[in-house]
Amino acid sequence: MIEEVKLYILIFFIYAVAGWIMESTMISIQNKKFVNRGFLIGPVCPIYGYGVVLVTILLKKYQDDILVTFVMSIIICGILEYFTSYFMEKIFKARWWDYTNKKYNINGRICLDNLILFGLASCFIVYISNPFIISKLNLIPQIVENIIIVLLIVIHIADNIISYKIILNLKRVSSEVKDDTIEISEKVRNIIHNKSVFYRRLVNAFPNIKERVKFKDWDIRERIEKRKQEIKEKIEENKKGV
Repeated sequence: MIEEVKLYILIFFIYAVAGWIMESTMISIQNKKFVNRGFLIGPVCPIYGYGVVLVTILLKKYQDDILVTFVMSIIICGILEYFTSYFMEKIFKARWWDYTNKKYNINGRICLDNLILFGLASCFIVYISNPFIISKLNLIPQIVENIIIVLLIVIHIADNIISYKIILNLKRVSSEVKDDTIEISEKVRNIIHNKSVFYRRLVNAFPNIKERVKFKDWDIRERIEKRKQEIKEKIEENKKGV
């Protein structure tokens, strides 16, 4: 049982990275520049990992029937994509992908074209790539496997925490700054710069969220100048007090 769980964890990360590579490559070609197509900071698209793990687990007993595997894969992946879109929109008030302009879509969250591709991809995974990958994973020494799994989980958890925190904080600039003028200036500059970079990265990765998400308009120069003026006024007040 434990060995099976570890195998699924490794499969999750392999396909999450593979999904990120595929998505980033496609979007980068369309935009003619590199785009980090992913919700998280790291090179992973978890939805692909979860999708493959679900298909691998739930369709074990149907592997002798490729038609059933195809249809069931469409259902599983469709449900996963729909509710992933739904909950992400509820949490972040943003539509991360939108298939409204495509035929045979449901609320713009899933569409027939993608579902068919999911079914075909799942058949390839179940009958071709999974057997190959699993055979290679079984060759890894147990101690090495354990170390790899622990490292991957720790990094992934940290990535999730950092990514969620940054996105949830995009709507505000932290007011927790010290009185020291140099530290204030540096902290504000870092906050604004970091958030602006992440904002641009999200917009590049998910262009459709630009008009939907309630991000604050991070104008770097304006905010730095405003904070500098506040610092300057504070220094003047301190001089008058002296």
